[in-house]
Amino acid sequence: MHARSGDRKAEPDRCRTYHETNTETETMGKIILTGDRPTGRLHLGHYVGSLRRRVELQNSGQFEKIFIMIADAQALTDNADNPEKVRQNIIEVALDYLSAGLDPRKSTLFIQSQVPELCELAFYYMNLVTVQRLQRNPTVKAEITLRGFAEGAVEGDTAQRPGIPVGFFTYPISQASDITAFKATTVPAGEDQEPMIEQTREIVHKFNSVYGPTLVEPEILLPDNAACMRLPGTDGKAKMSKSLGNCIYLSDTADEVKKKVMGMYTDPDHLRVEDPGKVEGNTVFTYLDAFCREEHFAKYLPDYASLDELKAHYRRGGLGDVKVKRLLIAVLNEVLDPIRERRHYYEGRIEEVYKVLEAGSAKAREAAAATLAEVRNAMRINYFEDKELIAEQARHYAARQ
Repeated sequence: MHARSGDRKAEPDRCRTYHETNTETETMGKIILTGDRPTGRLHLGHYVGSLRRRVELQNSGQFEKIFIMIADAQALTDNADNPEKVRQNIIEVALDYLSAGLDPRKSTLFIQSQVPELCELAFYYMNLVTVQRLQRNPTVKAEITLRGFAEGAVEGDTAQRPGIPVGFFTYPISQASDITAFKATTVPAGEDQEPMIEQTREIVHKFNSVYGPTLVEPEILLPDNAACMRLPGTDGKAKMSKSLGNCIYLSDTADEVKKKVMGMYTDPDHLRVEDPGKVEGNTVFTYLDAFCREEHFAKYLPDYASLDELKAHYRRGGLGDVKVKRLLIAVLNEVLDPIRERRHYYEGRIEEVYKVLEAGSAKAREAAAATLAEVRNAMRINYFEDKELIAEQARHYAARQ
């Protein structure tokens, strides 16, 4: 079960999902694979949903290997007509990764398209999945709607994009190749990705059943805080999305954060300060659930001892939205200030950032190539390496001479 942040005492992180351990036995063989599509700068939804936790897990000593992927090939599945958008955002995502605290000495940061073995794995996995199974994937359905794809769209219809690209439709298979190529045991992700991980497990099971034990079955690692499962947009919509323009970005300035928070959706019925207000569904309080800790009150709002006290006052009336928003602005800027500082540092060292990605991509390709070799061996398509096959057939045809 996932506990609400208000039910617990102050913690180092309100989205922690693991228990610290330093035992070498538990570390060995545990591998993380996760990543993001480079279609824009990363925002707070990415941060609480996965990015902050990646940094914690990276520093926990729990994992033997950590692979962080910039999924440019996947981004092209719905941006094929605008590759420059993807190209320019590679550096934006890399800067956000490094600024948030991902360390190339501990995590392998790489670009998906620079590991061609992933495409070959996906090609083989396609034979293990039916069209009907892909059509039943709820995440695929949701993403098709979000991207505006429609089979029945007519020419000139600006509200819908005609047809569903095959690459986009099959991206659960591509994602399975990404995960299995690195033998990932753990995939940190939001709840909306659970159907995708389940499909990966199905592919692993089918492959191993047909060809013998080869692939590793992954598990999803979800946030244990409801506010961190999916942070809503500033407009109160269910998902923070670049396309909806309701994001607070990790690279936003303090003034930009202030402007966005002051315009944030709250309780539409809380018209006057003295009116009782609703905390549930109130975006400002959802963000406080995700970011605020008890020590923030002594620093920024000493009239209250905890978030629970603040919520109670808001519910009974007498607490205005502006006061609550000012607290959130202070908390968010405290979180984002060190990220901004690190980003400024790396923005002055872009060539070094690309060298990090190049080295990481080479390391990732080496790991993926090893898995691909095992897959080829299991499928018996390792013709040139199978000396026994060559010798057997040589003897067979020699006997017929």
